[in-house]
Amino acid sequence: MRFSVLASGSTGNAIYIENDEHAFLVDAGLSGKKLESLFASIGRDMGKLDGILVTHEHSDHIKGLGIAARRHKVPIYANAKTWTAMDGLVGAIPIEQRFHFDMETTKSFGGLDIESFGVSHDAADPMFYVFHENGRKLALITDTGYVSDRMKGIIGASDAYVFESNHDIGMLQMGRYPWSVKRRILSDVGHVSNEDAAVAMSEVLAEKPTRIYLSHLSKDNNMKDLARMSVEQTLQTKGIFVGDYVDLFDTSPTEATPLVVV
Repeated sequence: MRFSVLASGSTGNAIYIENDEHAFLVDAGLSGKKLESLFASIGRDMGKLDGILVTHEHSDHIKGLGIAARRHKVPIYANAKTWTAMDGLVGAIPIEQRFHFDMETTKSFGGLDIESFGVSHDAADPMFYVFHENGRKLALITDTGYVSDRMKGIIGASDAYVFESNHDIGMLQMGRYPWSVKRRILSDVGHVSNEDAAVAMSEVLAEKPTRIYLSHLSKDNNMKDLARMSVEQTLQTKGIFVGDYVDLFDTSPTEATPLVVV
């Protein structure tokens, strides 16, 4: 199993996952042209996707969904409430390309199993995914106000994570956003901070080589170096040292991470 975080942030989100038989995209939150450019940067073709898995209906996750579906004839998977919420936002998607992926279920594509689970975000029915193949596990979790014990049980002991580390609380509190937006971000249906993300990480990591991609960083209320430092320091207080068996990586809103093996 291999993956690349094509883009991550409030301007657009897309994550590519493949094995030797199948290829999937989780979210399509950028323009069709930008998505195709990102695919080209990792040497892949959108026309060979077996499906696009939607997490929720916010524009930074579905901006290019309709275009990708129609241009490349890609099957689209989402739960029923998300399909309803997307009506009028993504244009017409042919019925033969519309598939339901219920929350808390697993779909199998050959040797690749994809498990869905709910998160806490201000969307109709937001959910993310864990990919399983041959005992290896990749967990994707962003756009959640907190990480519950149930979520931790599902994503625990993964070999790689794409993990939200959205904001520094101090930067957010002192920043230019109106209080209503700050309150939403800090709420249980908003986004997790660097420190809260790291605490959750410390509770799900197993003592084995693990890659963590810090994702969905706020362009106004976070910085890559600050997120990394905050996560490293918090993990260290829990007795987990980056560089032992845990490696941290950055993600970008505009550039794909290298395609790596899980």
